[in-house]
Amino acid sequence: MSLTRVLTGITTSGTPHLGNYVGAIRPAVATSRQAGVESFYFLADYHALIKVQDPARVQRSTLEIAASWLACGLEPDKVWFYRQSDVPEVQELNWLLTCVASKGILNRAHAYKASVDKNREIGEDDDAGVNAGLFMYPVLMAADILLFNANKVPVGRDQVQHIEMARDFGQRFNHLYGEPVGEEFFALPEAVIEENVATLPGLDGRKMSKSYDNTIALFAARDTLKKLIYSIVTDSRAPGEAKDADTSNVFQLYQAFASAQETTAMRQAFADGIGWGEAKQALFERIDSEVAPLREKYEDLMARPAEIEAVLRDGASRLRARYAQPTLARLREAVGLRDLSRTSDGGTKKALKTSLPVFKQYREKDGRFYFKLVDGERLLLQSAGHESARTAGQLIGRLKQEGGAALHGAGNAAVHLGDELVGHLHDGVELAEVVEALAQMVAEDA
Repeated sequence: MSLTRVLTGITTSGTPHLGNYVGAIRPAVATSRQAGVESFYFLADYHALIKVQDPARVQRSTLEIAASWLACGLEPDKVWFYRQSDVPEVQELNWLLTCVASKGILNRAHAYKASVDKNREIGEDDDAGVNAGLFMYPVLMAADILLFNANKVPVGRDQVQHIEMARDFGQRFNHLYGEPVGEEFFALPEAVIEENVATLPGLDGRKMSKSYDNTIALFAARDTLKKLIYSIVTDSRAPGEAKDADTSNVFQLYQAFASAQETTAMRQAFADGIGWGEAKQALFERIDSEVAPLREKYEDLMARPAEIEAVLRDGASRLRARYAQPTLARLREAVGLRDLSRTSDGGTKKALKTSLPVFKQYREKDGRFYFKLVDGERLLLQSAGHESARTAGQLIGRLKQEGGAALHGAGNAAVHLGDELVGHLHDGVELAEVVEALAQMVAEDA
């Protein structure tokens, strides 16, 4: 069954709050458990550097966000959960896309234009205070998405433009490097606009946001949570006076955590004139009943940062072997970053066969048939044993036909083609080297 790849990035620039939980974490965790979905969740720490130059804050935010998502039920063994900076292929692809991205398109990016407009209002130079990271942000975001050929990217309406840019950059790359060889390197992503996701009001009634300093931390201590909820701005209507639930910050927060039945009962209580103190107490109890067990998990995780680090590194390592390294091997070949021992003049010359990697088949004393992939004197891949020379040969044929993009690694340097074990990497060999060797062989046969 074909899986739909859904990718979500989380910028590591602050502490998760209730708005993040209701608007992003809770629905994303639910989506990750749907059949037919392959989910990618990454901590966008490179993106954070555009605005945050406090190293301790970036590190702390990364830890808090990772712990929050894990505490809220994200299962790292069932999704791809990783840190952006642990996947160097993202930055390599970022540069490849930079070389095809139009500056004119980047000039129209909302965040950059907003900075320029602000500067013009105060009589400053257009680019005053604008770093290149802000200007190039859409290219890095495109690399995050295109590296894994994500099909869908959940975003707010203000981020749709960035998905359109990713499509443009991917399409441009496909045209320049894919069409001449009849290949398409990138799937074009679609934005999933989160129209039905709740937007929570903050303490002052505006949208809950770090920018407004009106947030309620997701895992604030119980006493702190109660104090913050009791500080929510309300009107002056006294107990016994009917209150408008639809314009009440307290009610909007309540319904984001309550069941339909509880929401109906609270709406009636507002019409009957519930006092603000009583309404806030009900809101506190409802939120705390959902958050308390998650808070306990969060605090346990925060006490074990080494384990969170291991989870993130493991996720990145597996993801690199499965997707990032094979993809970059293909892209490097496509743009001409190739082995200089091979010659190419548009396909009229062939590389010398002696310089190409080869498969060598043989039979061992155990009666089973094996093969190995070697590049000159260097052993890259040692196969598992086969009952017959035919089955070994068929697997070699599949490797040559399907190429390295279908390979993925596992523990102990094991290499698989789909669900089938191919063999093991030799000591010191990266999966990307096997992918590159197969690409050379395919190019020679073309």
